[in-house]
Amino acid sequence: MTRQASKPPDDPLLWPFAAARLAMDSLFWWQERKSAKPDEDNLPWTTPGRVALELATMHLRDCATGQSGQPALVCAPYALHRALIADFAPGHSVVQSLQSGGIDRVYLTDWRSASPEMCYLSIDNYLGDLNVAVDEIGAPVDLVGLCQGGWLSLLFAARFPAKVRRLVLVGAPVDLSIDSALSRLVRGTPELVYEQLVTRGGGNVSGEEMLRFWSKALSRDDIAAALQRSLADEEGAALLARFDRWNAQPLNLPGAYYLQIVNWIFRENRIASGNFTALGRAIDLRDVRAPIFLLAGLDDEVVPAAQALATAGLLGTPAAFVAAASEPSNHLGLFIGARTHAYAWPRIAEWLRSDLSGVLARSA
Repeated sequence: MTRQASKPPDDPLLWPFAAARLAMDSLFWWQERKSAKPDEDNLPWTTPGRVALELATMHLRDCATGQSGQPALVCAPYALHRALIADFAPGHSVVQSLQSGGIDRVYLTDWRSASPEMCYLSIDNYLGDLNVAVDEIGAPVDLVGLCQGGWLSLLFAARFPAKVRRLVLVGAPVDLSIDSALSRLVRGTPELVYEQLVTRGGGNVSGEEMLRFWSKALSRDDIAAALQRSLADEEGAALLARFDRWNAQPLNLPGAYYLQIVNWIFRENRIASGNFTALGRAIDLRDVRAPIFLLAGLDDEVVPAAQALATAGLLGTPAAFVAAASEPSNHLGLFIGARTHAYAWPRIAEWLRSDLSGVLARSA
């Protein structure tokens, strides 16, 4: 009898984990699958900018429209796809929405695809380069973490609390003890399967292999739900084509970094349980006292709203300085959804620009 393969998740940010599960179900199937060769030319950015700094793990992208004002650094997810998810298209761009909301100095982590010599890079390497980027911008910064960029931002804020003025976490998985499709997927797959995935990639997790594992492409309806608009008109067709090209240009992940995420964060829940060491120092989330804004998707199956919002209870931030919002959105829609950018992101920009001294006085 033919074994039924596990159904892959509908969100590309889950692919590095889903691929391992599919590998267990059909170990050699990927060798037989034909996939279209991704376009070698990267898609252009939506927002004008320049590369301010080249580091081992990233290009620091400077999208500032002025030289003064409080800087905001958007920490994009490093989960197989380019940071274009944070600057996808007009009306669908985190960078653009922050600028429209009055944040003149916006920066973005454009993570590099892992080359063979990057296979031993660890979470510490990414935190270290994030620290260099913050110093280049000028601390303290407002740190905006998207999905897996969220837990990285939170670790940074706990390790360097004086360098973060305010923190925004959007669809960020932190406490994996709270049930989710992602936590079930990772914990339900033997550790050996993830190690084999890295071995087959020569020490890295191959983005090309992830695409080969993807047996069911996102449907037109899935993409429309993420973009939160119809795709029937000319503009919608252009957005669909752009999404397909973004989706077909994967990044490789360093094997050491990937296995640390799988084991330390998603399997052992070290960040939330207080057992994580970052750059030589034990992390205590209660050291994070910066004002925080949490954005969750009510239809998010990757990071359920209950999980995304529960992070506030782990921090030392006073309750008066915690802001939260839930949007009728799936996971990708938090970053590229038209409705989310019309309502939630303007509120985040306003919160970043607001004077919280009155809140402090009322809570005293």
